[in-house]
Amino acid sequence: MPPPAGVRRVFAAGAPASVLTAVLAPHALLGWPWRLSTEALGALPAPLRDLPLLGRLAGRGSTVSVETLLALKPDLILDVGTIDATYASTAQRVAEQTGIPYALVDGRLLDSPRQLREVGGLLGVPARAEALAAYAEQTLALAARQRSAATAGRRPGVYYARGAEGLETGLDGSINMEVVEVAGGRNVAAAAGRGGVVRVSLEQVLGWAPEVILTQDAGFAERVMNDPLWRAVPAVRAGRVLCAPAVPFGWLDVPPSVNRLIGVRWLLAHLHGVGRGELERAGAEFHRLFYGAEFPGWADGGGSRAGRPR
Repeated sequence: MPPPAGVRRVFAAGAPASVLTAVLAPHALLGWPWRLSTEALGALPAPLRDLPLLGRLAGRGSTVSVETLLALKPDLILDVGTIDATYASTAQRVAEQTGIPYALVDGRLLDSPRQLREVGGLLGVPARAEALAAYAEQTLALAARQRSAATAGRRPGVYYARGAEGLETGLDGSINMEVVEVAGGRNVAAAAGRGGVVRVSLEQVLGWAPEVILTQDAGFAERVMNDPLWRAVPAVRAGRVLCAPAVPFGWLDVPPSVNRLIGVRWLLAHLHGVGRGELERAGAEFHRLFYGAEFPGWADGGGSRAGRPR
């Protein structure tokens, strides 16, 4: 079912779709699929800060009923992410049950410019979409040049420590690891095969011997530096535990949407020194352009000392 002309009310099926809608047409977003922290809401402008929690429709664990959807009267249901049989089936079923157009958009990081233009067209904000897509293209081109230059050399081995214990990570092909791959890092957990986010053991991390550890959990970033068990990991011994900002949305994932574009620039700086002295300015530019808000800074953004520019 094609979306109607002049979409004014969008129900975001999941977190990635809500961020994409928020940066393009904040007035169109009906609410958030997941509960944002007080810090995250405080870093957003008033129209977005005041939106209700509606729940999610995408994938497993959907929390929104057909009755709720109909009561919200959206012009469009938008889902962004990995398009597979499960998501396609959900889209078809919901569209048939409700009569509401349902758009599925591939959420891969390298496709960010196309996502912005496509959804911007649906939402009637092509000029806004073009400005954001141009930023995305510049960022991805910068990363592509670095990857090309580093092809002959060895890319740094990176472990993305998710969760409070740091023992969740993304395997090869995981959408959660795209920032690492795009920025020219080598996902050490790819040695465990392809897949999504999985739980691993400290013994596995030791065996992978990462040169850099990434996290979005400031508490883990502080604890790991004083943990004797983690001290045997090369990244910890070298003090290369980097905590990415996570307010209002993560620079690495959480959710895996266009919020990751600034994470590419941040990681290019830390892995390869590209734009290292301009991270503060880059963060401010991104937040103003995409969120219409001021950059909350490294402390409020979830970044530990290791993750701040030096």
